[in-house]
Amino acid sequence: MSEPKPVIELSNAFIFQGQNLILQGVDLEVKSGELVYMVGKTGSGKSSLLKTLYADLPLLKGTGQVAGFQFPIKSKSQIPKLRRKLGIIFQDFQLLYDRSVYENLNFVLKATGWTDSQKRRNRISEVLMRVGIEFATAKLPHQLSGGEQQRVAIARALLNEPQLLIADEPTGNLDPETGLGIVKTFTQINQFGTAVILATHNMDVIDKFPAHTIVCKGGRLVDSRKG
Repeated sequence: MSEPKPVIELSNAFIFQGQNLILQGVDLEVKSGELVYMVGKTGSGKSSLLKTLYADLPLLKGTGQVAGFQFPIKSKSQIPKLRRKLGIIFQDFQLLYDRSVYENLNFVLKATGWTDSQKRRNRISEVLMRVGIEFATAKLPHQLSGGEQQRVAIARALLNEPQLLIADEPTGNLDPETGLGIVKTFTQINQFGTAVILATHNMDVIDKFPAHTIVCKGGRLVDSRKG
């Protein structure tokens, strides 16, 4: 069996937020099908690094690739193409609150070129079942709990079968028990072969669902595999 290919590679990367240097000398590799936790205190650089991975922040120094796209990205036209290979989940769910769950997901599929309405219906059913909220199709987001809304956001991120899920504090607005359920969902998605990088400050979830962990600390990224 062939060795999984890296879906993220960064070499000697310097992560900036505006003019401010946040992390320096970052070396990071995440392989296809791998689950990686990123931990660190608030302000340690987790979100800035994730934003760099999905090209919300430019990589000003260093090299790498994400989902086959070379960094630094030379053309802004590459950014939408990169993001179609990714699923991005935030702490705040970023749903369209005047539309049903089905309409939220259908909107994304239409925007990304799914022209067959039956295929869209089938795909929406598939991803809602994967995250355990197939009952919610016709509901508006405000009719769902916080955990259910986050599951909708995860389903949305899965629609186009991403190579990589990037989750930035996805349990931050949830109570501990609900948060554990969300992380369990990520581990189940990962078992189907999707790479996941999940930023969290909740060490309980790592104890419950252990995986490779990297730490943002003191302006650097510390990888447990490299000591």
